[in-house]
Amino acid sequence: MPDTVNSIAGKNVLVAGGAKNLGGLISRDLASQGARAVTVHFNSESTRGAAEETAEAINAAGAQAHLVQADLTGAAAVTTLFQDARGAMGSIDIAINTTGMVIKKPLPEITEEDFDKIFAINAKTALFFIQQAGEHLGERGKLVTLVTSLLSAYTGLYSIYAGSKAPVEHFTRAASKEFGSRGISVNAVAPGPMETPFFYGQETKESAEFNQNAADLSKYTETGLTDPRDIVPLVRFLVSDGWWITGQTILANGGYTTR
Repeated sequence: MPDTVNSIAGKNVLVAGGAKNLGGLISRDLASQGARAVTVHFNSESTRGAAEETAEAINAAGAQAHLVQADLTGAAAVTTLFQDARGAMGSIDIAINTTGMVIKKPLPEITEEDFDKIFAINAKTALFFIQQAGEHLGERGKLVTLVTSLLSAYTGLYSIYAGSKAPVEHFTRAASKEFGSRGISVNAVAPGPMETPFFYGQETKESAEFNQNAADLSKYTETGLTDPRDIVPLVRFLVSDGWWITGQTILANGGYTTR
């Protein structure tokens, strides 16, 4: 008998930050795996074009695409996102949060504005996304949040980036305990530095080259960095057959770092 409970086929999916880069790949992939509908969240008008292209790909795969624009740094906006997604799709079976930002600075240069901005996106949004997923996911739902492999690295300059992602590990553990009685699995995925504009915007030529050669498996990739396409199958597994994994932060970085 096929495992319809853990199959992606027929499921309704919400992807925060689902318009482009890794989020866009995940949105398209789950549609291709038979999802019934995918709600794609995007942050601003500058991302609308990418969101519409992703929606077209979702529809072409046979799923129903729904687009929602929102700044998720306020708890009320996250609540509205889930309400809109549930209203559009009827229910939510899988919730994935790929939103985030990077600030790379020496500690003496970090401002209060930097701190407030990055924690609002990386920690606050993540907490209320997890909260609302617990409220709206049905029985045996799946929840994944994207974090960073820098959580296990000993390095400078990324203090408030890694620091703002670190709480998500604890949110994930707590949520897996609180939601587990309803069969909901909750995990965080921690990629290494990825081949996206998200990475290069913070790096010098020298620091980029260092990261391109830092992973054990770097020479077997096109750029030496984590390819977002290698993260997609892990997320797909966690929201389907990997349901027995819960409360974990899983590093996927080609040997960039471990713990």
